[in-house]
Amino acid sequence: MSDKRPPLGRFGGVRMVQRRIGRAETLHQNKEAVAQELIALGTANITDIINLDGTIKEYDQIPEHALRAIKKISVRGDDVTIEMHDKVSVLRVLAKASGMLDSEQNEDKPSIVGINMKGPTINMEDVDESTVQDRGHEDGSSDAKGQDE
Repeated sequence: MSDKRPPLGRFGGVRMVQRRIGRAETLHQNKEAVAQELIALGTANITDIINLDGTIKEYDQIPEHALRAIKKISVRGDDVTIEMHDKVSVLRVLAKASGMLDSEQNEDKPSIVGINMKGPTINMEDVDESTVQDRGHEDGSSDAKGQDE
């Protein structure tokens, strides 16, 4: 018997898995840089690039994070169009990565709330006996003592 095993690359899909693992390791090693880039894209505003009167700010007045948030610049004569990356999708990725979008496992289960109920208390020294007997007759019931009289 031979202890030789065929190389893993011969099995279907292994190379693709190896490439994915390699990309995941690269992302893991650079996760701080990826997070910073996503934060830069998510926090950039168009007012970082354009003045309120519609003119474009000078290059040295535009923050670096705002420059990275620019997706496309189109120039046609005097008309300049600046397109920024989609902020909502970037914020969604950040929220998902931070766990903000994870639903709790017990979210749909009812909460258990402890309720202590106390009924009204009567101090028997303050109530005379005839009042208690009259209340028994008001609801149509009678006690054994009332039947004898």
